[in-house]
Amino acid sequence: MTDHILWAKTALLPGGWASDVQVKVAGGRIAAVTPGAAPSGAQRGCLLPAPVNLHSHAFQRAMAGMTERRGAGTDSFWTWRQLMFRFLDVLTPDDVQAIAAQVQMEMLEAGYAAVAEFHYLHHQPGGVAYADPAELAGRIVAASQDTGIGLTLLPVLYQQGGCDGRGLTAGQARFGNDFDGFARLWQAAGAHLTAADARMGVAPHSLRAVSREGLRDAVALAPDAPLHIHLAEQVAEVAEVQAAYGARPVEWLLANHAVDARWCLIHATQMQPAETLALAATGAVAGLCPITEANLGDGIFDGMRWAGAGGRFGVGSDSNVRIALAEELRLLEYSQRLRDRGRAMFATPERSTGRVLFDGAVAGGAQAGGRASGAIRVGDWADMLALDMGSVDLEGRQGDGILDAWIFAGDDRMVADVWSAGRHVVTGGRHVAREAISAAYRKVMARLVGRL
Repeated sequence: MTDHILWAKTALLPGGWASDVQVKVAGGRIAAVTPGAAPSGAQRGCLLPAPVNLHSHAFQRAMAGMTERRGAGTDSFWTWRQLMFRFLDVLTPDDVQAIAAQVQMEMLEAGYAAVAEFHYLHHQPGGVAYADPAELAGRIVAASQDTGIGLTLLPVLYQQGGCDGRGLTAGQARFGNDFDGFARLWQAAGAHLTAADARMGVAPHSLRAVSREGLRDAVALAPDAPLHIHLAEQVAEVAEVQAAYGARPVEWLLANHAVDARWCLIHATQMQPAETLALAATGAVAGLCPITEANLGDGIFDGMRWAGAGGRFGVGSDSNVRIALAEELRLLEYSQRLRDRGRAMFATPERSTGRVLFDGAVAGGAQAGGRASGAIRVGDWADMLALDMGSVDLEGRQGDGILDAWIFAGDDRMVADVWSAGRHVVTGGRHVAREAISAAYRKVMARLVGRL
């Protein structure tokens, strides 16, 4: 974490857009922010806070593009999951590290500075624990050290095959732990974290995959840590929870747990209006993954009702079928337009659509990741991105128009630089270790594709 100075012709600060902004970075954090400063240090055209990718399953990146054929009958999330289980059987620890490094590199190049990794691949094929129960969590950490991405590690508790407590299938064996085993794994995973900006969190997988007691114990395991859970993603999941618990997932969770700002509810695409309003009022973050939700046919998040109730949100890349920050935000907005047949749905009289989406992503991502970031602000980690103002679609754009052009007319090729806790990991649109990371990933894929 070297100390350095940045200067930008325009920058998005907590109070809004400012010109001629000097940012001093020391010890990985923002030490000073001075608008109206003379040019100095490394000079850029536009500087923005860089968000946290709040939901990722890194290993699924290697499946991208492999699940687009229809089998017998109707294809769905549940048939997709069967291929995922078969895929898991061939992954080694070295594979996991190489895949995670590739996906983290792509996240950084897309403009994310950090990731909350929802890590549930724990054991060897067949479910036997490694000598270090957190061997694979350690490989996620090692990848983050190779790429320089900020990391919130979320080891996942996965106890059962459904709400009735049935056992895990063979495909789920690499995920499973009872709570005591999980607590030991969680402690061992934390021992792998050495970066000053790394965090630990807790992730009970879902109401289907943990028992009532397991969820209670997971919530209590680390009371100050981020807490993430899949919630109300699929129609079949809602029906299963309702049949077993006598209430829909959101309804049951709110009645049985004190949901607050430490919680991140992933997907929540299957909510009724009253549930949306009640969950928004808790201060929890909705963890939205529009590309994956579209790819899996999950449904459309009720963004307008959520935003109208002051709900907080961030975005993640989930299955990593495509890692594209601008596209996640664009699809979030477009899904609302398609459903409600309107335009500029998230926009307010004061802020454009792109600005509302981007502000939400950086603030919600920081909250969900438990990361002191989300703004170009003194004391926060220096998580920042610079856009290439030489891009044709950014010509002459100012203020919110820059974000609108990036999100709706452009793509992540406009991201020129990314700093994560002051580490300058992307320059000229490319990760500083792209060649070595991609070469290792290619070797893994050459072997995996042949076996699948």
